[in-house]
Amino acid sequence: MSGGFLLIRHARASGQAPDAPLTAEGQEQAQRLAQHLAPHDITRMVSSPWARAVDTARPLAQALGLSIETDERLTERVLSGRDLPHWQTALQASFALPALKLPGGESGTAAKARALAALEDAQDPHGLSAVFTHGNLLALLLGLDYGGWADLKNPDVWRFNPEGQAQRVILEP
Repeated sequence: MSGGFLLIRHARASGQAPDAPLTAEGQEQAQRLAQHLAPHDITRMVSSPWARAVDTARPLAQALGLSIETDERLTERVLSGRDLPHWQTALQASFALPALKLPGGESGTAAKARALAALEDAQDPHGLSAVFTHGNLLALLLGLDYGGWADLKNPDVWRFNPEGQAQRVILEP
């Protein structure tokens, strides 16, 4: 699939901070993910620089002998600059109103635009790019609603083509 992508949500992590590492379960998920994705003829790997995304990508990069490029535009969307006690209500509202920008946060429209720009730069016109990112940003790229975001797994993989069509890749349990 030339010019296409595998969009990958990171494995289970210990928290939401940029430096939050994978849990032991997440490390096992990353190993299984590498085994599952190695046969997909991936030619390029690009990741959010946040630890949980890079740590999810690392076993696959080692298996394929590829380097992991990082791109700040693939970091998770910041919903708000403040702690929100009812953050899921705010997140649901942000999916319903993509231009909604909470104080210190980023609108869904802006986050999706930066992610699409990152994909444009990550595209390998002669191969398949594996792109490692985060749940909210992935949901925005895929055009999912709040329920679709809630249904995403850690990890989750979607085949995405340059025309914007997406299909979930079923991973073995």
